[in-house]
Amino acid sequence: MFRIKKLDIFITKQFGLLFIATFFICQFVLMMQFLWRYVDELIGKGLSMEVLAQFFWYMGLMLMPQAFPLAILLSSLISFGNLGESSELTAVKAAGISLMQSMRSLIVIVTAIACMSFYFQEVIGPRAFISFQQLLISMKQKNPEVEIPEGIFYDGIPNSNLYVQKKDMNTGMLYGIMIYRMNGGYEDAAVILADSGRIQATAEKKHLLLTLYSGEWFENMRQSGLNVSANVPYRRETFSTKTILLDFDGDFNMTEASGISSDARSKGLSRILHDLDSIREFNDSVGHAYYHEALATNFIRPILKKDDSIKVVKELAKKTFNIDSAYAKLEGEQKQGVLKQAANEAQMTLSSLDFKSEYSFYLNREERMHEMEAINKFTLSLSCLIFFFIGAPLGAIIRKGGLGVPVIISVLVFIIFYILDMTGFRMARDDNWTVLFGKFLGTAVLTPLAVFFTYKANNDSVVFNIDLYKDLTMRALGLRVKRHITRKEVIIEDPKYLADAEMLKNISLEVVRYSEEHKLLRWPSPIKVFFRPGDDHEIEHINNVLEVAIEDLSYTTNNYVLMKLNQYPIIATHAHTRPFQRKWLNVITGLFLPTGIFFYIRMLRFRFRLYKDLQHILRINEKLIPRVIDLGDVKSEMEIIT
Repeated sequence: MFRIKKLDIFITKQFGLLFIATFFICQFVLMMQFLWRYVDELIGKGLSMEVLAQFFWYMGLMLMPQAFPLAILLSSLISFGNLGESSELTAVKAAGISLMQSMRSLIVIVTAIACMSFYFQEVIGPRAFISFQQLLISMKQKNPEVEIPEGIFYDGIPNSNLYVQKKDMNTGMLYGIMIYRMNGGYEDAAVILADSGRIQATAEKKHLLLTLYSGEWFENMRQSGLNVSANVPYRRETFSTKTILLDFDGDFNMTEASGISSDARSKGLSRILHDLDSIREFNDSVGHAYYHEALATNFIRPILKKDDSIKVVKELAKKTFNIDSAYAKLEGEQKQGVLKQAANEAQMTLSSLDFKSEYSFYLNREERMHEMEAINKFTLSLSCLIFFFIGAPLGAIIRKGGLGVPVIISVLVFIIFYILDMTGFRMARDDNWTVLFGKFLGTAVLTPLAVFFTYKANNDSVVFNIDLYKDLTMRALGLRVKRHITRKEVIIEDPKYLADAEMLKNISLEVVRYSEEHKLLRWPSPIKVFFRPGDDHEIEHINNVLEVAIEDLSYTTNNYVLMKLNQYPIIATHAHTRPFQRKWLNVITGLFLPTGIFFYIRMLRFRFRLYKDLQHILRINEKLIPRVIDLGDVKSEMEIIT
């Protein structure tokens, strides 16, 4: 039965205070990052404080589910890092309480936060998104004279497209103006050109006053009853100064939510699943319509069986009609007409296919966006638990509190998750990956990492021992490891110099005999290397005896002996015979040719290295043995005197 203990209350307080603080920090950082996307919509609009407060409020509600995982990661890292740094976590483990038992209260809290995140995405998030988009569109429509860009057609004014070559922000003057007015539709568009001008909103914010200088006005004079194919007269006007009044409601009004509500981000899970059926049914109907239309216009042919294709060939062979001969009988103008008609039909067909392709891609993308939004509600909630099982074990392993190392690790983990999640989102959105693979990519990568860190921290295993990873890397790459023998501060018993000298003499004899019997500079048979046992017990014996002598001599106070001991190489006793100690790994490596060649060359390198090491041991023994014997004699004389 789950009982609340004092330890649970203590750890909950540690985590709770840090979570509240880190949540507001993460929320602020995410809001500032999000704000840069819409900073142009806020500056120079003359928006009231009430509107700005609504903007930031809806933005904060939308970003809360994203702030939860990052806050959990950072707060769990700091809280367990503080417990480890102050040795409180060590005391908890000494009392017989495992790491998982100490985390049980936080697991319940984090699960509740994950459920809260799902509730925000299901209920509060869609409403906040609709209100935010309404507010954003209304902000874009307020004071458009400030928003007009340079070098791009601006369509924010109803029934008009405005192009400005250059804009002076200090004086408000516009230069190189081109305006398309479409009050009567595109066919009756009026084109206005002006060297410069100025646009201002009227006092009641219901119209825009456009003052133009040195320009021309072109406008069609089409009447409603005029034939479309007839020549249309037009009016041309040259002016030095002209004032135009454009209809525009520049006052702040909330936009209708009808167009926004179709976005997947504005829907809850139940509505997404309901709309997905309608979207898929509509997409299928469009696909069937395109297919039957293509069949009717001979764009594609149905798949024929072998017997059917033979019948078709026979029927075509009976026909005497030849298209080339019929075309050759036409006159010159008729041939040109046929070619033009064929080119026009081909161009129309290509345009139709391009339109259908883009429309089909849009429909497919809309369906995938709904599927990804439904999955995202679960993955973002699940990331709260994943980040906790990464942060808490890492804090227990690193044992560093504060805002230093935990912040760095939290940022790195979140960046990895963000990159994976955004990559999967874009690839799935563009139909390059499946929706499930794209949306579960970040979760699938971080979940094994969370399990690994939790297992290591619960068993007090070494994870961030740099020396261990360095040693493994050097062994894998065949890099040499040097000895580091220093003078002992306290020596209980002096080395047995004479016995050590005798061992070194025997090692020299064994090295000479081994070098004569084993030709290390020759290439061994690959069959013996990969498919037969290859333990070299002689080298193992030589290495063991040498290490015993070095260990005993390391207690000496003589600097010359210590210097020579550090010159002894560390012998690799297996790498010169076979790649791995397990036979089945050697067999698999030998059967796969590319890896077999690599490890065979690596083995040759270790054979040459062993040859040099043995020669180096002989040279060191030749200089060290006399000095060791002298030290032994001095020690014996001192013992006799005493």
